Amino acid sequence: MAQGSDSNDASYRSPSPAGRQSSSDDMKKVMRREKNRIAAQKSRMRQTQKADSLHLESESLEKENAALRKEVKQLTEEAKYLSSVLSSHEPQCTGLTPTSPDLPYPPHHRHHHAAYHHHHQHIAVPHYQH
Repeated sequence: MAQGSDSNDASYRSPSPAGRQSSSDDMKKVMRREKNRIAAQKSRMRQTQKADSLHLESESLEKENAALRKEVKQLTEEAKYLSSVLSSHEPQCTGLTPTSPDLPYPPHHRHHHAAYHHHHQHIAVPHYQH
């Protein structure tokens, strides 16, 4: 028998109150270790769930970002097109040259009014999908 390895050996442990106290302390240590193990396991589980949640949120935001970038590109193209349509239309538009300074609307309002009522038939604006 190896010396000091058998805790039940009567020569090393006497049935004294100190022995019972040691047994109680050992039990407390075992219980504390078990509680700590469970707490650590729960903590790791929460960290994993948080990481998973952040990963899903990141993927969702990346998709949303891509969709918004695509929309920005489409709107930029549409703005360029509409600007070119306006540039080509301005020379033809009679509403841009004020005929009388005493008209009740400012020149930019007359342009919209004249362009809408007199020239809107020849402006073809494509429909952009968003």
